[in-house]
Amino acid sequence: MRWNWQQPDWPQFTYDAEALRLQEQQFLKGAGIVLGAMAHLDGEDRQGLMIAMIAEEAVDSSAIEGEFLDRASVQSSVAQHLGIKADVRRASAAEAGAAQLMALLYRSYATPLSEEVLCQWHATLLNGRRDLKDVGAYRTHADPMQIVSGAVYAPKVHFEAPPSERVPDEMASFIRWFNESGPAGPRPVSALARAGIAHLWFETIHPFEDGNGRLGRALAEKALAQSVDAPVVTALAQTIQRNRKAYYEQLHRASLSNVTDGWLGWFATAVLAAQERSRRSVEFIIAKARLLDRLAGRINARQERALLRMFAEGIDGFKGGLSASNYRTITDATSATATRDLAELVEMGALRKQGQLRYTRYHLELGQ
Repeated sequence: MRWNWQQPDWPQFTYDAEALRLQEQQFLKGAGIVLGAMAHLDGEDRQGLMIAMIAEEAVDSSAIEGEFLDRASVQSSVAQHLGIKADVRRASAAEAGAAQLMALLYRSYATPLSEEVLCQWHATLLNGRRDLKDVGAYRTHADPMQIVSGAVYAPKVHFEAPPSERVPDEMASFIRWFNESGPAGPRPVSALARAGIAHLWFETIHPFEDGNGRLGRALAEKALAQSVDAPVVTALAQTIQRNRKAYYEQLHRASLSNVTDGWLGWFATAVLAAQERSRRSVEFIIAKARLLDRLAGRINARQERALLRMFAEGIDGFKGGLSASNYRTITDATSATATRDLAELVEMGALRKQGQLRYTRYHLELGQ
């Protein structure tokens, strides 16, 4: 088998730009909607939302690689790196590294890409790793860089990257293209195509011993942010995590040819889904502020605590909805008090009731 980097047209990625035109337009329009919606948030809500979204990307990007981080610790670490006051939580080296990488990306999305930037990202992400020969530097090992699965005695090779000796030259070409293809570069490439190719190209070279997937997704986020000239987070990693199997299948197919229509079509759909989730997150925060303003002075401390706990679950809410038992656990209310409090919240239009008797569940009512 010959991989894409072994073929004579490498790295001349080709695709039908017209096939992506509608999705490109949807992305730019959607970005304007998200940025416009965020302008309606006050400073504290805007900060809180961005910290939550940045932390979520860090956690989900690590989860794609099978590394599971504590969300609250990452969120606290992100806030600290952005200079925002927050509850200080003890973070592991992996949690602190993932948080710092995303904070760096958020603050410096517009800066040109360079080997120094990438190596800084790598050293930051793999902070504390002692099992790797090269941290904060391109790989130098002589063994093939392979992605494999299956038993040790019968491994299945899903991909083999260029040998380490080729990495510096390959990365120099990639970095030059990334900077020249930006919106202000001499050879600009449309937003989704550039982000998709950047991710695929970087993953093909696989320049580091570990962390390539997370850095590749960070590069895609950087490309998307540059395309709208704003430090936005598109929830890309979260969307990929929910479609992890398809993501790896698409990357494998794309590693066999430099014709990238299939990969870019899948990637563009994923970005648009991620952007839609970001839009819903912004609207969720706006609806939260409006609902709490409307209920000010009308609800008791227990009801407020329960509502804030529900909001903390984000746009997905409690799985299956809030039950009376959940309410009692959150508020320490008796059964009779919980029943009365919940009935009042329904009457005030804060909650929507579904089901009957022990199957009764409550959901936030954000349409008012």
